[in-house]
Amino acid sequence: MSMDTNQCLANLFLAMGELLAMQGANPHRVRAYRRAAETIFNLPVPIHTIAQRGELQALPSIGKDLAAKIQEFLTTGTIQAYEKLKTPLPPQVREWAKLPGFSEPLVHDLFYRLGITTLDDLERLVRSHLLRTRLRHSGSTQEVLEAIQALRHRHHQPI
Repeated sequence: MSMDTNQCLANLFLAMGELLAMQGANPHRVRAYRRAAETIFNLPVPIHTIAQRGELQALPSIGKDLAAKIQEFLTTGTIQAYEKLKTPLPPQVREWAKLPGFSEPLVHDLFYRLGITTLDDLERLVRSHLLRTRLRHSGSTQEVLEAIQALRHRHHQPI
């Protein structure tokens, strides 16, 4: 592994930050990827050397999560989270962002992180109140359930 690996990884982190920014993700998360990219760009040694010494988290702007992503990149040549970020949501799932209190980043997390792929899955999540307690969704449960029913009805209408 060489300094080219540093550049590839830094570019990947920059791309992740940009994709997150376009999806309206938490600005702190976006900045974390950008700062990590800058740190990696400026390393005087290959990132692989630092990883072998177990010192990734000693680098500025590299915490546990980003260190794990660096290890994944060094092992596999890619980062699964990046692959998910660059894969567009299915059109019917993208519509969920129009539900009361929902947003693109929330829908992205529901689909990719939690595996919520159908309206039935989403309805179960809303009814379980985990959307409110775990994901800090502030919309009315009843309004969301009604909006889900409206989406269901619209999807079953002939065009």
